[in-house]
Amino acid sequence: MVPKKCFLTKGFGVHKDRLASFELALREAQIEKYNLVTVSSILPPNCKLVSREEGIKQLPAGEIVYCVLAKNDTNEPHRLVSAAVGTAVPVNENNYGYISEHHTYGEDEVTAGEYAEDLAATMLATTLGIEFDADCAWHEREQVYKTSGHIIDTTHYCQTAYGDKEGKWTTVIAAMVFIE
Repeated sequence: MVPKKCFLTKGFGVHKDRLASFELALREAQIEKYNLVTVSSILPPNCKLVSREEGIKQLPAGEIVYCVLAKNDTNEPHRLVSAAVGTAVPVNENNYGYISEHHTYGEDEVTAGEYAEDLAATMLATTLGIEFDADCAWHEREQVYKTSGHIIDTTHYCQTAYGDKEGKWTTVIAAMVFIE
């Protein structure tokens, strides 16, 4: 059971009930009609990234669907929440890549997204034996990773939102959804 396709999605929801807020975030991400099973961080070999629209067409309602899911929520007014997934794809598509999830407070979309991307790239780099200075900034390490000839692409997908001003639950999600 190795997925051949995947897609990225994100969403947010606001509601007086925490669970309903999560449901609304899933609806905005268009994955509310699936039985989601969260998995860890491996991007399968030869797994093709497709658009969300193309991916959803291939999944019937009620299907058990595996995903890497980042989720965060708050009921504190004006508190910034974020959820991001990052990916790192090896040059050799027969090798596996990495997906990371990051959920945090107070980070904007770029900061949280780049952190998730950095996590995925660093995990892949360490398995490939790429030497790097862990204390360098992400953009410096990114260049080292990509010029190593082993990592072809890194990316991130992030959703942020500020907590509802009236204290309703605000939920953000970002996910890499797998299609078998």
